[in-house]
Amino acid sequence: MVDTFLAQTTHLVFAAIWAGSVFYVAFVILPLARDGAFNSTKPLEVISSKLTTISRISALLLLLSGGHLAGTGYTSESLFNTTNGQLVLAMVALWAVLAALVEIGAKRLESGLNGKKLREPAGDALSIYRAAAVVAIALLVIGGMITTGVTRYF
Repeated sequence: MVDTFLAQTTHLVFAAIWAGSVFYVAFVILPLARDGAFNSTKPLEVISSKLTTISRISALLLLLSGGHLAGTGYTSESLFNTTNGQLVLAMVALWAVLAALVEIGAKRLESGLNGKKLREPAGDALSIYRAAAVVAIALLVIGGMITTGVTRYF
C-alpha cells in the first residue's frame, strides 16, 4: 500500500516536472531566444543543461515507478488485452519518444550555441522541443485516462 502510494506520487510529480519543463522551454524560452531576447549563449547553455538533467532524472524515476505500478497492477495478458494495459504500453512508447526528442533537441541547440550563435540554434531546436511538448501533454492525458478509469465508458 505504501509502496503504491510512493510510486504513484513519484510518477505524478516527475511526470509533471518533466512535461512542464519541456513545455516551458518549447513555448517560452526558445521563442524568446529565436527572437533575440538573449545577449549571450550562457543562459541557453544553462537552461539546456538543466532541462537535460531534469529529463534524464525524470525518465529514470518514471521508468522505475511506472515499472513498479505496472508490475503490481497488470499481468502480461492484461497489458496486451485491456484498454488500460494498452494505454500503459502507449505511455512506455511515448516515454521513449519524449526522452529521445529532448536529447535530440538539446544536442541540436548545444551544437549551435558552441558556435556562439543564439537565434539560429534556438530556431533549429524549436520544432523538436515543440514536438516533445506535444508528446509530454499526450503522456499526461493518457495518464489521466488510466488514473480516472475513463476507458470503462468506451
